[in-house]
Amino acid sequence: MDPRANGNPRTVEEVFRDFKGRRGAMIKALTSEVEDFYNQCDPEKENLCLYGLPSEQWEVNLPAEEVPPELPEPVLGINFARDGMQEKDWLSLVAVHSDTWLLSVAFYFGARFGFDKADRRRLFNMINELPTIFEVVTGTVKKEGKEKSSNQGNNKSKSGSKMRASEGQGRQSKLPPPKDEDEVPEEEDEDGEHGDTPCGACGEGNGADEFWICCDICDTWFHGKCVKVTKARAEHIKHYKCPSCSNKRARC
Repeated sequence: MDPRANGNPRTVEEVFRDFKGRRGAMIKALTSEVEDFYNQCDPEKENLCLYGLPSEQWEVNLPAEEVPPELPEPVLGINFARDGMQEKDWLSLVAVHSDTWLLSVAFYFGARFGFDKADRRRLFNMINELPTIFEVVTGTVKKEGKEKSSNQGNNKSKSGSKMRASEGQGRQSKLPPPKDEDEVPEEEDEDGEHGDTPCGACGEGNGADEFWICCDICDTWFHGKCVKVTKARAEHIKHYKCPSCSNKRARC
């Protein structure tokens, strides 16, 4: 029996522990112990494979001589590609194949010991909670974490911007102000027109639950549906030009 098989886990939890041990070993080989791994992958040697062991130890070795092998085998010949690629690209390639091998070993155990649909789903969900080796090696995990933090910050600032927009800027995402004797914007108070502002396209008045958008060129308000602009789309428009103003610019 191939010692790399290290016994046969029989439950979902045991298979997942086996998976985590092998995964941790291969991550070490491709990150913190990469110099040793690189040196062991001598292109002058025969087909070599990277093995992760359940004990979180890794080894670069020849494939199992037993046919068929005790377990699925990792990709062969990783050493031959070492000097023909940039190191980071080579490590990324090995990482992708290592992820594939880990899944094949885990679901080999699942098939061998008769995991049903629920067990297979549970095993996959447990595995899927972990970043892949490729994500760890390429730094995608860190980038995703930064992007999430950045997006959360952007969302907060966007929500703040939307609130400020109702005070003067970003008029494309607000409704025409209703008539309110206590609180009327100064500009609009002079003209006294915005309370019952008609739509520049259909001529109908204000609807409390309708989305409106204002042209930044002619200051005319429109129902979003009349100019085919949704609220979601308006949030990405910095300066809105109504169809009439757009046509004028085109003729000029």
